[in-house]
Amino acid sequence: MIHSTADTLAVEGGTPVRARGWPTWPVFDRTEEEALLEVVRSGKWWSVEGTKVREFEAAFARFQDAQFAVCVTNGTAALEVALRAAHIGCGDEVIVPPYTFIATATAVLSVGATPVFVDVEEESLNIDPTKIEEAITPRTRAIIPVHIAGCPADMDGVLEVARKHNLLVIEDAAQAHAAEWKGTKVGAIGDMGCFSFQASKNLNAGEGGAVLTNDPHWADQVWSVHNVGRVRGGRWYEHHVLGSNFRMTEFQAAILLAQLQRLPEQTERRTQNARKLTEMLSQIPGIRPPRPDPRVTRHAYHLYIFRYDKSHFGGRPREDFLKALSAEGIPCTAGYVPLYKERVFLNRPISKDLCQLSTLKDYSKVHCPVCERACYEEAVWLYQNMLLGDEQDMADIATAVAKVQRAFTR
Repeated sequence: MIHSTADTLAVEGGTPVRARGWPTWPVFDRTEEEALLEVVRSGKWWSVEGTKVREFEAAFARFQDAQFAVCVTNGTAALEVALRAAHIGCGDEVIVPPYTFIATATAVLSVGATPVFVDVEEESLNIDPTKIEEAITPRTRAIIPVHIAGCPADMDGVLEVARKHNLLVIEDAAQAHAAEWKGTKVGAIGDMGCFSFQASKNLNAGEGGAVLTNDPHWADQVWSVHNVGRVRGGRWYEHHVLGSNFRMTEFQAAILLAQLQRLPEQTERRTQNARKLTEMLSQIPGIRPPRPDPRVTRHAYHLYIFRYDKSHFGGRPREDFLKALSAEGIPCTAGYVPLYKERVFLNRPISKDLCQLSTLKDYSKVHCPVCERACYEEAVWLYQNMLLGDEQDMADIATAVAKVQRAFTR
């Protein structure tokens, strides 16, 4: 049984469960400092002359069980580059989940195509493969499954539908470094996979991204798009396709090479702490911890998302719970809203430059009930750095949740 340290909630003037801080992020030492200085002293600060980007591409591809990696400026760019490499554009549709960072959908808009939203699974909050087929039209070109919070999507289900309808699968693995589906790391299970190295991510260089693939054709196409339309081995001022400068700097790659060495141990620590936290939270009425599909052989836990059931908390809305839990020293948030509710999709026209305006969907009519329930009523996010702590840290989280539960039901 979990016991609180005081009966009165901190939000009501009581003593908080936790007064000390949480593990800081990012984690670094002289290794990262020396890596940056090495690049500075080399005088080769861009990937055309330097070696760090190529070294990291090779190392990250190996780490993620892929044959090829192309590094880009950020995770949003990775999605756009992959779509452009696949020649997806005006008149095309791409199926995406609504429970994700906005770049998953706006990257589709950026290439002139139309995002089509498909609801998510109740348990994982990843795209529901059983609902994809009904969204497919003659204009559908690709599916973008998102491995939300670091939990792999049902890739068996997604690939089955994609193969049946001859669709590309572009994984959004921005939150899923080291995550595994049936023993294989995500990112090259589909045709291409896109990663982010933004500051909050489990593998972090402040900004950065990568596109992974096992197909040399897609690797060459991605490389060309990210390097202003050049082709490998071609002349410098020779441009074959419409691309842009999405190249990563040597500084980013140097940091990533150092951070990659830390990732396995950090991933294991998050896994162990998540397991302990799940055991503790399972004891509390009205709290549903994450329970990944058995085919998920590694959850990366970029986020630890549990579900709140107000019927076990005196009918109090989730907003009250979040405020009370935060006051107890446990940082938490509600997370996303459904993407189709974002003003960028509701304010038409989105842009006078988008070529699909004549056929742009009326997103005000989209309804994904599982996503909406998670966004507005149930989901509670804890961030990955909290899982880098120890067992006492996990106990503090559970103790605070239990304290709020008792207070709300008195």
